Amino acid sequence: MVGIGDVVQEPDVSALPLAPKNPLSLWRLARSVRDLDAGQDVLRAAGGTVTRVQFGPRWLAPPLVAVFDPAAIRDVLGRNDAFAERCIVHDEVRHAAGDSLFVLPNEPWRPRKRALQPVFTKHGVRDFGGHMSRAAQDTVDGWADGGEVGLDADGRRLTMQSLGHSVLGIDLNEHAESIAEHMHVASSYTADRALRPVRAPRWLPTPARRRARRAVAAMLAFTHEILQGCRDDPDRDAPLVRALMAAVDPETGHRLSDDDICNDLLIFLLAGHDTTATALTYALWALGHHPEIQQRVAAEAAAIGDRELTPQDVPQLGYTNQVLNEALRMCPPAAGVGRLLVRDIAVGGYRVQAGSLVAVGIAALHRDPQLWPDPQVFDPDRFAPERIKQRDRWEFLPFAGGSRSCIGEHFARLETTLALATIVRSVELTSLEDHFAVEVPFTTIAKGPIRARVQPRRPAHHSGADAD
Repeated sequence: MVGIGDVVQEPDVSALPLAPKNPLSLWRLARSVRDLDAGQDVLRAAGGTVTRVQFGPRWLAPPLVAVFDPAAIRDVLGRNDAFAERCIVHDEVRHAAGDSLFVLPNEPWRPRKRALQPVFTKHGVRDFGGHMSRAAQDTVDGWADGGEVGLDADGRRLTMQSLGHSVLGIDLNEHAESIAEHMHVASSYTADRALRPVRAPRWLPTPARRRARRAVAAMLAFTHEILQGCRDDPDRDAPLVRALMAAVDPETGHRLSDDDICNDLLIFLLAGHDTTATALTYALWALGHHPEIQQRVAAEAAAIGDRELTPQDVPQLGYTNQVLNEALRMCPPAAGVGRLLVRDIAVGGYRVQAGSLVAVGIAALHRDPQLWPDPQVFDPDRFAPERIKQRDRWEFLPFAGGSRSCIGEHFARLETTLALATIVRSVELTSLEDHFAVEVPFTTIAKGPIRARVQPRRPAHHSGADAD
């Protein structure tokens, strides 16, 4: 059996037909490509599950091949790294924010991944991933009087509080607004450049580029200050910073440089904030429309007791995890991922040429009615243990897949599960928004406020028969 990352001999694909060209007009193609969420459904409806978008001759605009089928996605993400590299999105982030695990090309990425992998195992994240319960409880305490709340705003605030303690070992409350603004400026700039058919030269000091550079510089200065504080004070509690300082490539024995550590801390903040906050907000919004599902989550968490939940409690939160999975299906943290092909490969029975940008449409994959009956219905039982066993690995990809899947998956799942259980155990939510509108400047975020009405949860009453 050949595993992911094994060196294999790629068969000759020259006889295969090219991926079929999408028939939409250039104007509709441009709109669909820039809309990283709903645009995927438009491309798939017009061109099928493997479709080529061509804006001009190859020398001017490399083809973009959009892929929405599990088997075809496996052809792209589940093969040896020699066939695909980071894409234009990663290239823009790298130029804006420096080298990090997220953006490095394959060769320099491998030693960085070897050094960091032990930090982010399911067991490893328990050492620094338990701060979300306390942050969630602080949020619940602020809702003690009930009334209307902003799920997205409060979710971002508690996520920032948790990340501050787990990633940097400090309370970020006083810095939260400025950091969030810097992150928004930097991510919006890189995403906008990556999706433009024609981009201004990087040396051109446009106003947007100057704002992005200032934002990144401010965040990197902040992470360098934290790192230096840890070096000056060996007793300072900063679990992830300490883990990165101690990380060693097991093959070379090399440690990360200070710049490497700070670049990775910056990316973990950028990626961890939006993705965790949006997953939590969407799950709470969905539960606010499904009181019977919400009650099951509350009962499961209450059965553990009224103490602070810890990472060791997560195995007892099975149904809460199902709710999280369904939220990740309907609102994946990344609507899609891209790869730049370095040689011709077969994708879904078609030939995709070297130099093509392959876009894996995760949002459309998760909404495919052939894979997910009634895909717009929120149903956590899709992820019951017996149903998971029957599902193809490549049908559900909230954190992408293959050797370059998201290294922070275990951390994000742990944090969001603890927050979800802590909140729902304490309050009853009723959602006030009928729809959860999203935008995708870089990762998926809520478009506008997500309001809900909350009230303290009443203890469950037992009948006399149950009491006996």
